[in-house]
Amino acid sequence: MINSIPDFLEILRVLVEHKVNFIVVGGVCAVLHGAPVTTFDLDLVHSRSADNLARLMSALKDLNAYYRGQKDQRLTPRLSHLSSPGHQLLMTQAGPLDLLGTIGIGHSYKDLLQHTIELKVNDLRLRILDLETLIEVKKETLSNKDKAVIPILQRTLEEKLKQ
Repeated sequence: MINSIPDFLEILRVLVEHKVNFIVVGGVCAVLHGAPVTTFDLDLVHSRSADNLARLMSALKDLNAYYRGQKDQRLTPRLSHLSSPGHQLLMTQAGPLDLLGTIGIGHSYKDLLQHTIELKVNDLRLRILDLETLIEVKKETLSNKDKAVIPILQRTLEEKLKQ
């Protein structure tokens, strides 16, 4: 059964239990940095190494993941999908999950790793994109949603730098 209220911590817990290598990006990353934004899905850039993809597939099975927006079908992700640089827009039993092979102008897990910080959330140790890089990636993409959130992220960064 799908929760009507997303439980991003549950998704993250399952991924951590399966030892999946990922970076939290997008709206949840912004919130974890203290930005006053709302988000409706969990965006992650995952390592596309063979070992990590095997662990990710196992975690997605435990989360009952399938593609969103496929009327009357429950298509599940395949290894070939997850190994691509594209975006996999999934629904899980705990809520929506967007798995991203790359973000911005082609930044992969490996490229972004040096621009992350480790954060403890409840009992989970998470790797999240640093706020400066999150802003830069959003500037590269510049969707309407990104245009609206960039000033909020910049203000949050200014406030953090004052501390």
